[in-house]
Amino acid sequence: MTEQSATLKIGDKSVDLAVKSGTIGPDVIDIGALYKHTASFTYDPGFTSTASCESKITYIDGDAGVLLHRGYPIEQLAEHGDFLEVCYLLLYGELPTAAQKKDFDYRVTHHTMVHEQMSRFFTGFRRDAHPMAVMCGCVGALSAFYHDSTDITDPHQRMVASLRMIAKMPTLAAMAYKYHVGQPFVYPKNDLDYASNFLRMCFAVPCEEYVVNPVLSRAMDRIFILHADHEQNASTSTVRLAGSSGANPFACIAAGIACLWGPAHGGANEAALNMLTEIGTVDRIPEYIARAKDKNDPFRLMGFGHRVYKNYDPRAKIMQKTTHEVLGELGVKDDPLLEVAMELERIALTDEYFIEKKLYPNIDFYSGITLKALGFPTTMFTVLFALARTVGWIAQWNEMIEDPEQRIGRPRQLYIGEPQRDYLPVSKR
Repeated sequence: MTEQSATLKIGDKSVDLAVKSGTIGPDVIDIGALYKHTASFTYDPGFTSTASCESKITYIDGDAGVLLHRGYPIEQLAEHGDFLEVCYLLLYGELPTAAQKKDFDYRVTHHTMVHEQMSRFFTGFRRDAHPMAVMCGCVGALSAFYHDSTDITDPHQRMVASLRMIAKMPTLAAMAYKYHVGQPFVYPKNDLDYASNFLRMCFAVPCEEYVVNPVLSRAMDRIFILHADHEQNASTSTVRLAGSSGANPFACIAAGIACLWGPAHGGANEAALNMLTEIGTVDRIPEYIARAKDKNDPFRLMGFGHRVYKNYDPRAKIMQKTTHEVLGELGVKDDPLLEVAMELERIALTDEYFIEKKLYPNIDFYSGITLKALGFPTTMFTVLFALARTVGWIAQWNEMIEDPEQRIGRPRQLYIGEPQRDYLPVSKR
């Protein structure tokens, strides 16, 4: 990493600030000593121009539509790898050898069961509880069951906690789904791969044998890969911020799940599907396009554009292909939602309004349709996102713990309230 310098002048004070360069991406100005030298802070709502950490895990170039995990393009990982291979890559920094992958798969698979007492947690929730509410509670509760992996100063315990989290999240997610629909829990099976095991836990019932469809399993696995990590987004930053206080990893992931629940973050695919349902048929699209262009109309097209990507979301291309594979396998030829989606995509890629504003279809646009076809209700969409993103959260958390420069997060503020004033007794107010 090379260093340059920049000079900032505030009134009659000036300070030299280091300019740091990463391996790829824009340079950053180190303002760590700014307050010390100038008694001033920076103001950056949403931290969109602030790097909060150094990281080797994920790189995004939003203008070029590039997403790399440890240097590997997401397209290659989704096309040629599987989810647990990507998990290994995010955690350890390199793709596994055949022997390493076999060992890693074995360790994750044999951690998939959860403590039997965990099942009692679910009966404490109302039957109509949102599955994300259930996940927030149950994931946080894992720290009450696995005391032997909560010492964050012990590298071995951190890795055990990481494996447990990746392994048990599908089981908890499936339990949340089963409780939601009123069916009995299904235990994991060690002879199935990660995605197949999850589908079986979600859709098998005791009264008949469940055979996993390999096309659907591969689609599920690819969805997990596409959501595994996405740099310093809101939920990842939440996990890092919670972890900076020394909180145990289970509590940190529960915090990430709570943040992900927001409709502007993890709930976007649910919102996109609801929008397609609202539009209903292709002939109604012009009406909604007109509304989307009307600044005075509160309607917004969901699933288009991205906070980071100012080009076509690279994950969306893979998700589009996956959507067609799933619908083709299930024999869904005349799906009105897909017809609406395809026409909206065509308009978005050709209409000057969308091109000018760079409102390209994003991953949420297609993933909602795919998950619906797989049989999941919209209330489960964000749960599946959390399941997949757990590995990214835990990899980022591990990196933060091992970073010698990390300290407890403490953003500053621009105070615009009342200045100091004196208290008056209630009789004089």
